[in-house]
Amino acid sequence: MAEGGGGLRRRALSLLEAARSRYESLQISDDVFGESGQDSSGNPFYSTSADSRSASSEDEEPRAAEEGEEEGGWIPALRDPPLPDFKESFGPTQKMPPTASAMDFFQLFVPDNVLKNMVVQTNMYAKKYQERFGRDDAWMDVTLTEMKAFLGYMISTSIHHCESVLSIWSSGFYSNKSIALIMTQLRFEKILKYFHIVAFRSSQATHGLYKIQPFLDTLQHSFDSAFRPSQTQVLHEPLIDEDPVFIATCTERELRKRKKRKFSLWVRQCSSTGFICQIYVHLKEGSGADGLDALKNKPQLHSMVAKSLCQNASGKNYIIFTGPSITSLNLFEEFEKQEIYCCGLLSSRKSDCTGLPPSMLNNPDAPQSRGQYRIKMKGNMSLICWYNKGHFRFLTNAYSPVQQGVIIKRKSGEIPCPLAVEAFAAHLSYICKYDDKYSKYFISHKPNKTWQQVFWFTISIAINNAYILYKMSDAYHVKRYSRAQFGERLIKELLGLEDTSPSSH
Repeated sequence: MAEGGGGLRRRALSLLEAARSRYESLQISDDVFGESGQDSSGNPFYSTSADSRSASSEDEEPRAAEEGEEEGGWIPALRDPPLPDFKESFGPTQKMPPTASAMDFFQLFVPDNVLKNMVVQTNMYAKKYQERFGRDDAWMDVTLTEMKAFLGYMISTSIHHCESVLSIWSSGFYSNKSIALIMTQLRFEKILKYFHIVAFRSSQATHGLYKIQPFLDTLQHSFDSAFRPSQTQVLHEPLIDEDPVFIATCTERELRKRKKRKFSLWVRQCSSTGFICQIYVHLKEGSGADGLDALKNKPQLHSMVAKSLCQNASGKNYIIFTGPSITSLNLFEEFEKQEIYCCGLLSSRKSDCTGLPPSMLNNPDAPQSRGQYRIKMKGNMSLICWYNKGHFRFLTNAYSPVQQGVIIKRKSGEIPCPLAVEAFAAHLSYICKYDDKYSKYFISHKPNKTWQQVFWFTISIAINNAYILYKMSDAYHVKRYSRAQFGERLIKELLGLEDTSPSSH
């Protein structure tokens, strides 16, 4: 059994790496900017192979102007633009005591009044359901204690990954006798059947997420209240792919039965701590032009996502890092008027290149050496074309084009670059390391209802945020729980278990 478990973990790890290779929003590995060699073609941040001298499929644009000619106000003369000043402190807004428990941190985001509303709405839905479809003699109104235990069982699937939460009561590999005795499987299934955040549609509800929108609004308010982000933040889609252990063990038939996710979840994330400040859910309400498939291909829809994520960021001089699908001159200029500054990677295939000089979107004919770059400016905006085993293009108004930076690689040593490139690499590498560490703690339960899928994803984000606040508190210095141990503690506290010792992992 031990050997089989190790084999599953190895297969799961390889599948998780495969998922990362499909992660197009902001993927950046430890080897980005030149250490990946020939494999760099699979990375969306690479536009050419190591020896390419001509425009690749990512950057095919007709040459519309000769080098050095002014294009739409873009000129090669560089200057120091005014840079965003940021003097605010960042971190938790309230000091938690050294004795604070995992539950205390979790309830900063999901307090008892939210849980009590779940109890009320679940009981209302159960009553209405039985009035319509007949009495359920096995049902009794759920209590607050039971609702906490219900959440605890669901959250346990983020630590002990299994496809079905019902495995807890089984006699198989994923059984968990230590928590199975708190509630019977039958009672759990009844609560799962009737579980609701909003039992009935109001006359004003037109959005497809009406069953969860009040919870999302409350969660967003709690994120805003509990944490002040640093100046540098990233807009991206967190890695919430299918659980790799399940994919490694299930049959092709089971995979075919899986329904494609009907929503896209985007976040604004503090790049200094990993705290997710803002969540935006784009619902695929059909196969039309506004569906999820369109969101992946149309820059204007990504622009809508970016504006939604930054609606509370105006006037604070934040620096926002973006991937190719969001980066655009029009969006960055609009944000600049709101005192939001940006640094984004460009791709002529994925980005809206309106207003950018075509000569900067084409690769030069002459051979390039690592670290070479060209820059043009328009107002406070800089367009950078930097070479490192491929051409990378960046658009920014957050960093001076005159200031130099450096990329330090294990094999290549120091590679010169503009400061914006160094900043982009540093901050996005942190976010990808966050994804590697925390994405495996997303709740494994996969319901069919879209609103329930969104709910469990956002609960997972809330727990990760709670752990980040825990690590920044005095409580962490008392008992240094790992993320897995913190999750175990939260599960036991939700289930009302008295054992306070952290699990060993």
